[in-house]
Amino acid sequence: MTTVLGPTVDSKTRCVHYHLELDIIAIKFKCCNNFYPCYKCHQESATHTIETWPKRSLDDGEKVILCGECKALLDFLEYTRCGLCVQCGAAFNPKCSLHYDLYFDLNK
Repeated sequence: MTTVLGPTVDSKTRCVHYHLELDIIAIKFKCCNNFYPCYKCHQESATHTIETWPKRSLDDGEKVILCGECKALLDFLEYTRCGLCVQCGAAFNPKCSLHYDLYFDLNK
């Protein structure tokens, strides 16, 4: 089972910062290889700065997303392809894409 760090509010990875119905993912942070629900959880819990995933790691299929519904590990393409978990069909919050630059460097 994958451990999610930070101030979660339920078993589906919702946190004190993002807890709407669709907020059901956790992100694996490159800097520490730990899963957190969001960058704010990481900032409040970790003692180091965030390091973004380089595009080459994402292209290589690194599992960087945890579905809070079924606990499947997804790579970036699986996560972004259709807005749904490829394993269980749970819908993800489309507004998470506004924060991709905090987690993923899609240019290098």
